[in-house]
Amino acid sequence: MLSEDDVKPVPMLMSEAGHKGGSTVRDRYGDDYYRRIGKMGGTTLREKRGSEYYRKIAQKGGQANVNKYGVKHFSAMGKKGGNTTKARQGPDFYRRIGKLGGSAKRNKKKAEEQALDTTE
Repeated sequence: MLSEDDVKPVPMLMSEAGHKGGSTVRDRYGDDYYRRIGKMGGTTLREKRGSEYYRKIAQKGGQANVNKYGVKHFSAMGKKGGNTTKARQGPDFYRRIGKLGGSAKRNKKKAEEQALDTTE
């Protein structure tokens, strides 16, 4: 039985308990703790299942989102992101990165041609 000085515990939702526990861990070990354990878990999973596993689950997640939201949703999101980038970076941004991409393709093609020339 509770004495007069004891406070009766108030029930909380699972999400509240999880948040409280997560905050306690963050306060005890620091913000970087979650990054470190996440990286360890990801490395272990990659070693156990292979990097192909990530490609498969990404495809499943992408397909689930397409089924849930539809193709038009992603088209609209791409357009919205492009407009935001244009507003932040300025209209010349796409011309600059387009030139970079084009020169990278040309350089790659030259390197491949040179590699073929040296092997013949």
